[in-house]
Amino acid sequence: MNRPVSPASLIPRCGVEVTAASLPKPELVDTPEQLTPSWLTAALRVGGLDVTVSDVSFSPVGTGQMSSCYRLTVGYSQGEGPASLVAKLPIADPDARASSALGSLTEVRFYRELRSTVAIRTPECVYANADQEGMSFVLLLEDLAPAAQGDQIAGCGAAQAQDAVVNLAGLHGPRWCDNSLRHLDLLTPMGASNAAGIAALLEQMTEGFLERFSVSDSERQVLRAFAQGATGWLLGRTERFGLVHGDYRLDNLTFATPRGGYPCAAVDWPLLSVGLPARDLGFFLGTCMDPVERAANDDALVAAYHAALLRHGVGGYSLDECFEDYRWGLFQGPLITVLGAMFAPPTERGDRMFATMSHRCCAALRDLDSLSLL
Repeated sequence: MNRPVSPASLIPRCGVEVTAASLPKPELVDTPEQLTPSWLTAALRVGGLDVTVSDVSFSPVGTGQMSSCYRLTVGYSQGEGPASLVAKLPIADPDARASSALGSLTEVRFYRELRSTVAIRTPECVYANADQEGMSFVLLLEDLAPAAQGDQIAGCGAAQAQDAVVNLAGLHGPRWCDNSLRHLDLLTPMGASNAAGIAALLEQMTEGFLERFSVSDSERQVLRAFAQGATGWLLGRTERFGLVHGDYRLDNLTFATPRGGYPCAAVDWPLLSVGLPARDLGFFLGTCMDPVERAANDDALVAAYHAALLRHGVGGYSLDECFEDYRWGLFQGPLITVLGAMFAPPTERGDRMFATMSHRCCAALRDLDSLSLL
């Protein structure tokens, strides 16, 4: 039997291989038990690996609330392939699956068509497929271990935050103000009717959030003020645009450990959109750091992100403009926190996470007087 190996170099970039007409694609599956050796053999061959899988086992990984992830340990009877992979599948709850279907299609499209056009570190993809509605999908991704997943509740310090914002610039810089982004299916920029609908939903969901979570009076004021001004925010600052991850936070990032791994890599792409890039910057710094530590490092971290943008070829964008966009982008925090809390299936950890995110992002919005920009 050939010995399996795991370097990312064995995993071809997901792209034309995934849709190759010369090989039959395996049927879409919904559970890890259906990822049998024969199914994996077919998927990996479509992905460009000439292998035969002899055995596979799985265990749950991650903290996702809108999809399910499993680490696959794979053995081979022929050829060389990765010893482990991460499989991403639909969540079992039918309501959550339906509400996340568009995001599932978006994530599959990112790996198949967009990942190769940006410089952000993210897992290599060997197989990506979904049905037309997004109710069923399969992603087979590089296992980033021994890197460790971030912890949204614990937060991060300035060193990890710098790794994260520099990596983020690799998403934004290469497609900065690229007009072709305005014509991508599923990622069309925000229009007036969509903005009004989202703002109306946010206002309603904010009241539900405030009933469900115990927040301070100052947080309550910030959340309500943003909900009332969300339409203008969603439609504002269109002169600068790019790909926006939408949920760039610690639970969706991995970091190097003493045993190895990328300094920072990003996963989970269902909220990908086109908009003001600094929304990702504001969301990360505003929800992932203790407010006191964030306030002490705001200037340095925004400067590190800005310098990385310049290295990716962005021009005509000053550090002062970047910092003002960061102040504006901080509103991504309450947008995702409130909607995420009210749409995701409730869990004990999820409730603690959303409460922590609300506290942090409201503190950042107050510290930087972002409400005055609405």
